[in-house]
Amino acid sequence: MTEITEKNHCIDVISGREGHILQKTGGGETTAMACDADSVAGAVSQRACVFCGARVVIYPIADALHLIHGPIGCSTYTWDIRGSLSSGPELHRFSFSTDLQEQDIIFGGEPKLYRALCELIDKHQPQGAFVYSTCIVGVIGDDLKAVCARVEREKGIRVIPVQSEGFKGNKNAGYKAACQALFELIGSRGEGTVPLSINILGDFNLAGEIWIIREYLEKMGIRVVANISGDSRVAHVARAHTAALNVVQCSGSMMHLARMMKKEYGIPFIRVSYFGSEDMAASLRDIAAFFGDEGVNRKTGQLIKHELDRLLPQLEFYREKLAGKKAAVYVGGAFKAISLIKAFRDIGMQVVVVGSQTGKEQDYEDIKDEADPGTVIIDDANPLELAQLMKNQGVDIFVGGVKERPVAYKLGISFCDHNHERKLPLEGFVGMLNFAKEVYGSIASPVWQWVPRANLADGVERHG
Repeated sequence: MTEITEKNHCIDVISGREGHILQKTGGGETTAMACDADSVAGAVSQRACVFCGARVVIYPIADALHLIHGPIGCSTYTWDIRGSLSSGPELHRFSFSTDLQEQDIIFGGEPKLYRALCELIDKHQPQGAFVYSTCIVGVIGDDLKAVCARVEREKGIRVIPVQSEGFKGNKNAGYKAACQALFELIGSRGEGTVPLSINILGDFNLAGEIWIIREYLEKMGIRVVANISGDSRVAHVARAHTAALNVVQCSGSMMHLARMMKKEYGIPFIRVSYFGSEDMAASLRDIAAFFGDEGVNRKTGQLIKHELDRLLPQLEFYREKLAGKKAAVYVGGAFKAISLIKAFRDIGMQVVVVGSQTGKEQDYEDIKDEADPGTVIIDDANPLELAQLMKNQGVDIFVGGVKERPVAYKLGISFCDHNHERKLPLEGFVGMLNFAKEVYGSIASPVWQWVPRANLADGVERHG
């Protein structure tokens, strides 16, 4: 287990793991930041593999065939990993696999991949197909590009290989592999630039959140050319190069694609966040400011005022009930973590532990600028470290994903799901209200009257 000791207003970590950060804001020396290390098998790392990163980015394209070339375990691991909703086709809900066996590994899996692609395309008639490589494919050397090119010629649809062998790096490398695959599709349909138009990059339509954002944009007078990749279609991605602006929500997963589109097509991009009332309003203003259109600016101001006039009075109840409570945030992307610090502040709470799985050095510098003094900042912490930090900091609620939920419940700490599996929209102004309701409902739940909670800060067990 990692030994954690406090010294000079910072926290030193003795673990021997490259890429691990653990430091405390508020003066004194800070530990060196070394981010973006490769994934490590076992409990010493929370980072997902390259294949997982690629799969979750492209997966929400609803009318495409998604075929995993590898053992069946890779397919079961990522099946339905994102609760991404579709307004139409739901082919993305299936998790197809070539299910490589010993004989395929010895003699090669290309014939099996070819047969699987032909059978699935004939049966489901997808608008396009993505084929994901896994670790074993990288070992045995199957030529995905050749097989995909052959099937593309024979079937007359785009069949795109995703070079996502799991051992090649970490989740960020998977994001890049996904962006490379998506870039192969962009530009194959449509010409010219659509006026007052954007692409929404890095939103996966969890619990229908992208529909909330699109409604705001429509009221502003902004047209959305493509969602990449929540509630997306192959044809939409293919004409994404006709948008005037790329708006990047999840910068970790989509910044690489935004940079490639800027270089190839000259499309500028901005980073935004739809979490919390402050960042949501700022994002809408930034989009409107880019176009410099008087009508868009006027409609944007009216929209923000209308939404805040409805939201802020309702938040007062939760501010009163939650004032002084403490939160821990451990999410996939560091940019989201910054928005959550602000969102908790809006309801009277303080974030005392914050971190991510895929943050980079500059991301953590930005977190330091936003966080309160004394906040512990972590990168790629394992469950034991998360548990000890939450107890040391006296946390009342933990915000994370499915892997972190058991950590919170075992400690008797309330939990808020802010990751792939959630069923409640947390983006936009309405999402901020949902977030406040969920945080309050979890912290105020009667169950904590009977769940003992160990708190290392005072060395005793107590009840909520």
